[in-house]
Amino acid sequence: MSDQGATLTASAPPPPPPGRPPKVGNRGRASGPTDSSNLDPTDIPEIEYFVAPGPRGYPPLTGFLDIWDVDMMRRRDESNKIDHHTNLYHSDNLIVRRAQEFQVKITFDRAFKPDEDKFAVEFVIGSSPQYSKGTYIPVFPTKTRQSSWGGRVTQTNDNVVTMGITPAANCIVGKYQMYVAVQTPFGIRRTKRDNSRELYILYNPWASDDAVFLDDEVERQECVMNEMGIIYHGAYEDVSERNWNYGQFNYGVLDACLYIMDRAEMPITNRGDPIKVTRKASAMLNSRDDEGVLVGNWSGDYTYGVAPTSWTGSTDILLSYASSKLPVCYAQCWVYAAVFNTFLRCLGIPSRVVTNYYSAHDNDGNLKMDIILNDNGRIDRNRTKDSIWNYHCWNECYMSRPDLPPGFGGWQVVDATPQETSDGMYRCGPASVLAIKHGEICFPFDAAFVFAEVNSDVVFYSRTKDGTMEPVRVNQTHVGRMALTKAAGSEGRRDIIDQYKFPEGSPEERTVLEKAEEFGCKREKSIPPPADVDVVLPTLEVRVGDDFELSVEFVNQSNQKRTVEAYISGSVVYYTGVSSKEFLFKTPTVTLQAQKGAKESMTIESRSYMDHLVEQANLNFIVTGKIKETGRIVTAMKLVNLHNPKLTVELSGSAKLSEEMMATVEFTNPFSINLEKVYLRMEGPGVMEPKTRYYSLIPGGSSLTWTELFTPLRTGKTRVIATLDCSALRQVSGQASVTIES
Repeated sequence: MSDQGATLTASAPPPPPPGRPPKVGNRGRASGPTDSSNLDPTDIPEIEYFVAPGPRGYPPLTGFLDIWDVDMMRRRDESNKIDHHTNLYHSDNLIVRRAQEFQVKITFDRAFKPDEDKFAVEFVIGSSPQYSKGTYIPVFPTKTRQSSWGGRVTQTNDNVVTMGITPAANCIVGKYQMYVAVQTPFGIRRTKRDNSRELYILYNPWASDDAVFLDDEVERQECVMNEMGIIYHGAYEDVSERNWNYGQFNYGVLDACLYIMDRAEMPITNRGDPIKVTRKASAMLNSRDDEGVLVGNWSGDYTYGVAPTSWTGSTDILLSYASSKLPVCYAQCWVYAAVFNTFLRCLGIPSRVVTNYYSAHDNDGNLKMDIILNDNGRIDRNRTKDSIWNYHCWNECYMSRPDLPPGFGGWQVVDATPQETSDGMYRCGPASVLAIKHGEICFPFDAAFVFAEVNSDVVFYSRTKDGTMEPVRVNQTHVGRMALTKAAGSEGRRDIIDQYKFPEGSPEERTVLEKAEEFGCKREKSIPPPADVDVVLPTLEVRVGDDFELSVEFVNQSNQKRTVEAYISGSVVYYTGVSSKEFLFKTPTVTLQAQKGAKESMTIESRSYMDHLVEQANLNFIVTGKIKETGRIVTAMKLVNLHNPKLTVELSGSAKLSEEMMATVEFTNPFSINLEKVYLRMEGPGVMEPKTRYYSLIPGGSSLTWTELFTPLRTGKTRVIATLDCSALRQVSGQASVTIES
């Protein structure tokens, strides 16, 4: 072969075309795209022939049984919605729950003959329905021919047939199209597509075969049907309440929840599994990596959105996301938890919001929150990186866990607040609460992370000049002090921390922590000897703008004289535990006689902290110090939750269904400073859609009055809630309860 062939020369590949790269599809790997759209309608042909066309075309099918009308029995006062607990949804479509029979009336052109006539009621969901994937389900009226859904004729009256249909207990949850199809010898003729025959199928916590079955009617009413929530915040020793309208039955909210799963491109076939749905939703409720529902913001600057403390309910957020297709600004942990709660209850998954007080974060799963002191006992803020949130809100949802060993179903933690990634996305859960309590932190999903949030130790280290660190105090009881949720069936609260961990110091707790260490969690094993001087900080109730007295008590437990070189620090902190501004720093030297105490008192003037307040209005006092005679370290911490002024909400009118009422909101600016760019919001489940009002200025000492007319849409006990928000004053709220009669 000649060496004088053509010469090949290498060259750089051509540059890619400008603009965004095209979206890569499944071509070559799958026969078609993944079916992940629920809200796009699917058209099914009206006629399907079994035979080939003859010389004169297809034979006519008009000589056979014809369908005149289909009644979905979808009114709120009809049995379908009442029996399925869906009559509160503001929707003209039929909404039912799986694993429970509902009725459909079909009117034919003549009397139905069971031995001769063949028909089926067909349900389709998604853009490419298939029988094998459970997205096309024919339901037959005879026992001899059944599909995965049950069907039977419950009543016949001349040419009207009432058919009972029972969706499978594990069927896909979402929006279906329904058709009635008549079979003839030559082909199938079915009804035209009609929006009035669209129906929604939800999870069913009332059905024992459903994965979300909850065998407690009081809990079901609270965790599925209740729209009016109470979310706890504030401090462990000074708990505050925030009212929230979940609004899971409001117009458009159900479609918005289905859109969230569409936006996540979640396969239709996965939407009947509550494990997959809740895990996907915990990622989609935040916008960190998937253009999800809410943008988190802890900066204090909310110029381009709504301050997290201003929201009164979930409806505005979900409807805005569904209509604009853009993430909504802004959220913090309770907003994520509240909107997630709406999503879960709307789809029929029992859920509740839980607030964990002193919640550990950013600890890399080592069960230690490190506070670094220099060698004289003062906090080294540059080296102290871990933070303990004053509180953190997450959700619990109720479901079976067939992917775990028996016994770990029930309440599961899910958390949409973007903290750490899980399998590459910002999400958390579902994690079995029982697995967390028993230290089985290897179980999916994210049990180790939640375990650390309620079980971490606070470890004070003394750092010497050569850089070595020695633990000088370990507080094993500070983190996970209390986990509050609204009590079922009442306005009270319930502490469920005992469901997350055994009592501190009990043999069971030690066993659980040892098990957790086997799975890689590391604790501080050394227990430094306790100091013989106690430091006590008082519990204070202080209003924003007040001067107050802080008295630090030192108590000598020994029989010898003690001298404490103390550091008393006061900082304005975010609720996440992050320090904003130090406004107090004193370094007293306290001399204590044997078995005696002494107090260091100081006046905290409002002018020292008011200019630095952030939205949660928290002051954190930390006392550290060194005992001169023994070298031991003393520490104490106290969070003071400043109380904001309240809104006054009054309701007037007859309190009767469909009769106009009036809500009046009043507020007085208690400060000498002006409040600028003030936003007010007001809403109430079943009585008032969300309303807003803007005031450019509220001068110091002046008052405002805002009135709104509203017409109650349903009977029962409800409440109107209102918030006031501006950059100088966050988290001001008020509420009024009312019982609407028919």
